[in-house]
Amino acid sequence: KQIEPVTAAQFMQWLLQWQHLAPGTQVSGERGTLEVLRQLQGFEIPANAWERQILARRVVDYDPKWLDQLCLTGAVGWGRLSPHPATLAYSNANRGTDSESGPAPRQRRVIPTSVAPITFFIREDADWMKPRHPGAERTGEDRPDNNGLSHSALLVLDFLRQRGASFFADVVRGTEKLKAEIETALWELVAAGLVTADGFDNLRSLIDPKRRAGQGSGRMTRPRHNAGRWAILHADEVVERSRAVEAACWMLLRRYGIVIRDVLAREATLPPWRELLIAFRRLEDRGEIRGGRFVDGFRGEQF
Repeated sequence: KQIEPVTAAQFMQWLLQWQHLAPGTQVSGERGTLEVLRQLQGFEIPANAWERQILARRVVDYDPKWLDQLCLTGAVGWGRLSPHPATLAYSNANRGTDSESGPAPRQRRVIPTSVAPITFFIREDADWMKPRHPGAERTGEDRPDNNGLSHSALLVLDFLRQRGASFFADVVRGTEKLKAEIETALWELVAAGLVTADGFDNLRSLIDPKRRAGQGSGRMTRPRHNAGRWAILHADEVVERSRAVEAACWMLLRRYGIVIRDVLAREATLPPWRELLIAFRRLEDRGEIRGGRFVDGFRGEQF
């Protein structure tokens, strides 16, 4: 009775302003870059689109060094959080999903690609990303996270697990592989959601074919490999499930302002809607958020 619902078009117009896309709403500098990343953390898009299509449109005169600084200081991390299809195929086969309907499909491979989906996370409020998947408390031997990987990728993964965060040169020396092989292996592990790095320029060096080939233009040539270290994406630190789901609710409220089930259609790293709904209702009961009908044309509860 207190709120008159707006139309979907009005909500979209407001959302463009809320997410700093509408003219005059862009942010600036390193602080503005952090604000955008905080709002969009958890949303996966192709790795090569983040700076060109997301940050450059929301941050005035966007400078890649701002993102590098946020990563190198530890404020922001990046990586793939959704399970790779090769891992899912392995899990289904292990559970016997395919055995009832015929022979299991042929093994899928992890292909290194610049359109592999990745996201960013703000380290100080990243409870929403832990645990990454059901059963995350299991040991590394139980996880099907090495399925579909090449021999070189498995070698690098094993090296990082034993030695911890390592520079590119250390990985090359420790595995006794060619630089080109290690580049491909790291890219493969990024696409599989298994490794990350201190800085985002580590990923740029893999995505940019000119840098991988050691090409450049005069004084503006960037080093082929960044000085940042490569590391396992994260340890399987167990966070209470209800706490992780509640953190996901706050993440979505910062992203959309109004959370409706339909706006989450392209979200790839969320808990099931039924769990989110319980958490949203709990937050409403505590008086921290409001439930109601805020946008016309959508079914279900809105917060």
